[in-house]
Amino acid sequence: MRTGPARRTLAAGLVSLAAVAGCGVQPSDVIPAGDPPSGRVAPTTTITLYLVKSGRISAVTRPRDRPMFPADTLALLADGPTAGERANGFTTEVPPEAGPFSVTARPAGHLVVTLSTPAGDLSAPAVEQIVCTAAATAPGSPAQVTVVGAGQSVGPRTCPG
Repeated sequence: MRTGPARRTLAAGLVSLAAVAGCGVQPSDVIPAGDPPSGRVAPTTTITLYLVKSGRISAVTRPRDRPMFPADTLALLADGPTAGERANGFTTEVPPEAGPFSVTARPAGHLVVTLSTPAGDLSAPAVEQIVCTAAATAPGSPAQVTVVGAGQSVGPRTCPG
């Protein structure tokens, strides 16, 4: 058995590897880059909206750098889905003219959402979107929600999902 050529080939490979590994890397001093970051890190929170996908409402979360008022969260329904949400098949049934919204808390976990349009003109999915999104903003147990607008009201309802 001849081991000489194999050992020479292995030795040549190791020498080549060592030469390549150290090629062009020179030691240096510390390079100053300024002060490190300081201050508070902004907390990230999420909000939950209910959008429509394939004819059914579905919860969607969005990151936020600050908490939002319930009326502002509902306004996002009227604004519609983001480009990414649209690409995933989400839509909204809440018309843009439904806003601005106001939300009033009543005793025993009841919320009243007031729209700028007649509540009776909303489609069933739009009412569900509003009810579920408003209920998601209420701390604690699921809230009953009444949707009111232009002298008409729908509810009280709870989120079916």
